[in-house]
Amino acid sequence: MVATKLSDNLYSWASEIDDVTVRQAHMAARLPIIAGHVALMPDAHLGKGATIGSVIPTMGAVIPSAVGVDIGCGMIAVETDLAASDLPDSLEGLLSDLERAVPAGFGKRGEHAQAPERAYAFARRTRPRSELSDEQERKVVRQFGTLGSGNHFLEVCLDERDVVWVVLHSGSRGIGNQLATNHIKLARRLARNLSFKVEDLDLGWLSEGTDAFDHYIADMLWAQDYAKANRDQMMDVALRSVFGRVGKGRELTRVNCHHNFTQREVHDGRPVWLTRKGAIKADVGDMGVIPGSMGAATYIVEGLGNALSFNSCSHGAGRRMSRTAARKAFNGNDLVSRMAGRTWQASEADALVDEIPDAYKDIDQVMADQRDLVTVRHTLRQVLNMKGT
Repeated sequence: MVATKLSDNLYSWASEIDDVTVRQAHMAARLPIIAGHVALMPDAHLGKGATIGSVIPTMGAVIPSAVGVDIGCGMIAVETDLAASDLPDSLEGLLSDLERAVPAGFGKRGEHAQAPERAYAFARRTRPRSELSDEQERKVVRQFGTLGSGNHFLEVCLDERDVVWVVLHSGSRGIGNQLATNHIKLARRLARNLSFKVEDLDLGWLSEGTDAFDHYIADMLWAQDYAKANRDQMMDVALRSVFGRVGKGRELTRVNCHHNFTQREVHDGRPVWLTRKGAIKADVGDMGVIPGSMGAATYIVEGLGNALSFNSCSHGAGRRMSRTAARKAFNGNDLVSRMAGRTWQASEADALVDEIPDAYKDIDQVMADQRDLVTVRHTLRQVLNMKGT
């Protein structure tokens, strides 16, 4: 679709979006640090402070809550040389292998599941600006190589050619959350003292040229690196599980992309801090991964470099119902019905019901809404899904 101009400083690609989300996006667009306009992706929905599925260009400042608490959260997908016919008739054994290889769930530890030396090497090689407590130091290592919970997942998929892909969604885990939370609190305090009245304190910013800004950027970049390395680690052990169960296989293509991050970019001839909160960089030739939900398709895409979207696209389907609302509307039996034909943790249906596909927007409509942002290279369908509870 062609973007809808909601105001001089707000454009939207979303054919399905509620008024509350639009009002929230207008608050961000009215900030004096905005460089041009805010762009809402087709999966846009209500977030904390900034709208999830929004692209926010700022001059001389960054909004920590716009990046969010899961700094560097993103997707990784690997195309293998395996075909559907190479997979065993039953995938239950593979699901068990993956559950052992990739710890998933709130606070799960990874140190016994895979070689810890890679985590220690990462921790020694690079450090955040913030001084870490002993417990945080242990968390950096313990949670390296772990999936987390919520909408984080690991899947085995088949594309339109029946080629096997492994797909994974995760971020910077507990340490990224703790670092982000501290900076968001500072930005909220600073916002109270501004001459400009910030409509939502979670839209408070840190100004370039200050120690607070430099401190945040250093921590954020470190957390982004941690998230990317975390996804690579999990993918490596997941592929070993798949290839070990099948008895053969190799990796052909790997795509690893953030969708909660900020970085310096040039748009309309001027340098800005471009924050993508639930959005993927989609410049010409950029490869990305856009998942739907449990029971829905995942898309491997190539960016078209749409300047109005700041060379961005959606990061997924986007929620249309909160977790609380989904739990009120559906039960475990509903989720079992939606997941028919797939291997998954059916025994955990009651715990996972807030991830039911009905709680998300239609991913096919989301993709239709952004035909001017990306080209679809592959369409994946799940045969195995694993989530943390």
